[in-house]
Amino acid sequence: MTVRHRVLALLALAVGVFGAWRALRPAQEVPLPTTANEAEERMQDFRDALYFPIREFLDGGNPYHPAAMFAQWPVRQDFNLYQPYHLALHLPFALPGYRVGAVAFAVVSLLLLVALAYLTAVRLRPYVPMVVGTAVPAALLVSSQVGKAQLYVGQVNPLVAVGAAGSLLVRESHPRWASAALAFAWLKPQFGLPLTILLCCRGSRKVAGYGTLAAAVASLPVLVLLVVNAGGVGPFAETIVANLVHARGTSYGAVDSVTAQRIDLPAVLFRATGFLLPGGELLALVGVLAVSAVLVGRLDRLGDPDAGAVADLLVGLAVVVCVVHQPGDILIAVPALALTAVVWWRRRREPGWGLLGVVVVASIVPFAHLHVFDVALISLFGERAAVTVDGLAVVCAWLALAVFGLRLHRRAREKAAPHEVAA
Repeated sequence: MTVRHRVLALLALAVGVFGAWRALRPAQEVPLPTTANEAEERMQDFRDALYFPIREFLDGGNPYHPAAMFAQWPVRQDFNLYQPYHLALHLPFALPGYRVGAVAFAVVSLLLLVALAYLTAVRLRPYVPMVVGTAVPAALLVSSQVGKAQLYVGQVNPLVAVGAAGSLLVRESHPRWASAALAFAWLKPQFGLPLTILLCCRGSRKVAGYGTLAAAVASLPVLVLLVVNAGGVGPFAETIVANLVHARGTSYGAVDSVTAQRIDLPAVLFRATGFLLPGGELLALVGVLAVSAVLVGRLDRLGDPDAGAVADLLVGLAVVVCVVHQPGDILIAVPALALTAVVWWRRRREPGWGLLGVVVVASIVPFAHLHVFDVALISLFGERAAVTVDGLAVVCAWLALAVFGLRLHRRAREKAAPHEVAA
């Protein structure tokens, strides 16, 4: 490494350590959950989506049943439809006392953010040393709003992001590892399903199949216990329906909520226009995946590494735009976003590549949406604008990238056409 690289790495390390210390404080200071402090935001996802659901499972109950969870435990949110293996995978964090489990989970989540930064460094290895490529993204992640939010509320997104990014990174070079990574991305089906479909469309059918199979096999023993505890398939299915109904009626989950932290196309469309398209969520899922599938297939066939970087970012953005997602879910696109930013910088003077810069800037809006900016947005434009800006930026990024990908493919075909005729 050069002297400049060493200085940059040391500076990033200092910033990262300070950011990590601040990000871990909520887990250390969170009060023990009671019915009186259900509104506590610190580690609320760890509380509602991990600790007490696993406790309910250990007690022989069904954590997917909203009524049972609200009756038995001091939770504010229902337990969403995570893969059943989630209840076994995160069991170690629910066995000790609440604060010990919260701190341990926050530390592991922090390490997973570092792992995501390492995957980013692998992407950037042709351009920057691995140490710098890891240290700088790690420091930016733990200092950004998206990174801090993962540790503040105790989300499982760092694991999902590592799985999703890893499956894209090694799907061709190490398909078995890619399959294992995809199984972790399936922890939340709204990640696993669209990612699996897009991997199939990119020719990685074995990765998609084996990764999905691994997630299903890991979930099967837990699912059997849940069905038995519920009293059979019928009663268990009823709890799943009740779970879906409850989720659609909450202020943080409904597509027509003006306060929900959602960045998917249907929710953003409603908050921006007030228009609720009938069946909009299904149409968005099918439409976004169809457009993205066609484009990534065309970009892959170009055989251009820069086009491949664009395709990977398009996959990441499509996954979070097509179905219900929150700002923190953009983590899955971090390695591809970093590489795309480098590609844009190298080719920024070429005609047409300015649009890719717009994509990069729009994609980093959720990361830059710090508390001070949120306060300014609310004071200037109101609460609705503050919860809409991230989603609007991400949706615009996907749309702009789709247009750029189409143009990139057309330009490549036009350049190849004279050679094809000559041949």
